Order: sequence, then structure tokens, then C-alpha cells
Amino acid sequence: MLRRWLRWSLRGLMAAVTGAILFILYLTYGRPKMAAPSAVRAHATPERIARGEHLVETICDCMGCHAPRDFTRFGGPVIPETKGEGGVMPMAGLPGTIVAANITPDPETGIGAWTDGEIMRAIREGVDKNGRALFPLMPYTDYRYMSDEDVESIVAYLRTLRPIKKRQPETKINFPANLLIKLAPAPAGHVAAADRSDKHAYGKYLATIGGCLECHTPLQKGGRDTTKLLAGGRLFQFPGASVRSANITPENDTGIGVFTEEFFIHKIRSYAPYAEKESPKTGPESFTLMPWLNFWRMTDEELSAIYAYLRTVPPVYNAVPIHD
Repeated sequence: MLRRWLRWSLRGLMAAVTGAILFILYLTYGRPKMAAPSAVRAHATPERIARGEHLVETICDCMGCHAPRDFTRFGGPVIPETKGEGGVMPMAGLPGTIVAANITPDPETGIGAWTDGEIMRAIREGVDKNGRALFPLMPYTDYRYMSDEDVESIVAYLRTLRPIKKRQPETKINFPANLLIKLAPAPAGHVAAADRSDKHAYGKYLATIGGCLECHTPLQKGGRDTTKLLAGGRLFQFPGASVRSANITPENDTGIGVFTEEFFIHKIRSYAPYAEKESPKTGPESFTLMPWLNFWRMTDEELSAIYAYLRTVPPVYNAVPIHD
């Protein structure tokens, strides 16, 4: 009996060691899960370009990362002439130098030489033109749920940007994150359009691709703490300033439980004058990454749907000091 137990224990140990070695070899030499880029062409109809502009400039706030910003002003408005040129991410605590790519149609330094399918794969699946995993600060794990029509609309709009010839440095990720990010990408497959007649489902869709879950859920061991979904508290540190995301669960004392739909929409819209004119100069005490300067452009239907979704998430008591 003892010999049999030792024999099976040894086999189990060898299997575990073999599995660990294979996993390490995969992380070191393997490629992320990926599908071949789609052969679909994002035909640039006026309606699709308009939808793509709304997604890029408003809902997804793509330029919040893919363009330099003036953080001396409230909301860090994008410097218009740099739209899409990318740049090194200034956030503290990242495992290396993370660079947002040039996403203008410049063929040498941007995505002008990429196929539509390669761009769509990068957005939703986290794999670049050469099959390398993108660092998931690019929220492709949420964009994975973006509909086919919406991602094609984004591509159609990006093709209309002014090409900017600016070569960005390569992303340099420290060990072991440089290996572990290979586990993040996954094929998206076909994604149907969100059902706009289902207010809750549509709101969840918008909150997902709009970054609400990403920014307003605290982290735990490198991933989202699902027990505190949308409860805020995630810390974002930048040179000279830091901010924590707010609790947007329907909890009355520390969240937005007392917000009516009318007040919620009014709150988002109240920053329209800053965007239409020029946002005021501000110091670290008013530093924010919340894209107030973009979100006010959402339609009543979109904001109402997001509000409806937020009312359904579990309320979490979490008092968040926005600034230290």
C-alpha cells in the first residue's frame, strides 16, 4: 500500500512539475490566444463615421490615452492638434513604460498600413498587427463585448483622422508582467448589437465599453474586486496629483443611491460649458480623470440607460476620499 501511494504521489508530482515547465515555456515562447484578423471591411458610410466619432470622442474616450493632455486645466483636455498621436502613459505604478500607440492613419508611424481586421482585433482582442499581446491598460477585455457594428464604426472614423507622423517608443514591460499579459487576449468572435429596447442591458453595454467598470471598481491582486463592483476607490497617480474613483453604486450614504435620473443626467451635463469654451486652470485638489468633458455629449437615451443599469448593481458602503 505504501509503495503504491509513493508511486502515485511521484507521478502526481512529476505531472505537476511537467505542467509548470510547459506553462513557463508557453509564457516565455508562446503567443497569446488569437484569431486571424477578420477580412471584413469597415465601409465608411456617413452614419458609420458619425457613430465611430461618438464612440471614440465621447463614450470610449479613446483620445484620453491616445493624445497628450493639458492637465493644468480641469479634466485634462486633449491638445487638439495631437489627436491620436499617442504617447507614454504618465500613470505611476505601471510595470514598465507603457505607450499608447499612434492611431492616426499615418502609414509609417500610425495604423495607416493596418487592415481593418487588424485594427478591430487590436481593439477587441488585445493583439497587435504582429500578433503581440497589448498591455491591458488598453481595455480590450471590456471592448471584447463591443458589437461588430460599433467596432467597425470606430475603424471607419479612425481612418478620417489627420495623419500624424510621430513614431512612439516601444512599450517595455517588466518581468513577470511581460509574460503574464499573454494570458489576457482572447478572440471576441461575433458580437451582436446591444438591444436598445432593453434599457438595463443597453446601460450595462455602455457602462462596460465606456470604462465605468474599469475605473470605478477597485483592484485586488491585479484584478477587479468583484465584491466591490463600481464601489470606487481605485487610485490613479500622476506626476503631482492623484485621484480615487467615486462610489457609483446605489448606496445612499457613500454612493449615488439618492441621485434621481434627472439629477444624474444634470450632473453629467453640467460640465458642457467647460468643454464648449475652455476648462479653467486647476490644481491637484481638483484633479480628475473622469471624462466630464466628453460624457456630456451622450444622448439622453444613453445616460438614462446607464443610470438604469447602475440602479441594479448591489449597493456597497464604501466611503472614498477622492483626494488625499
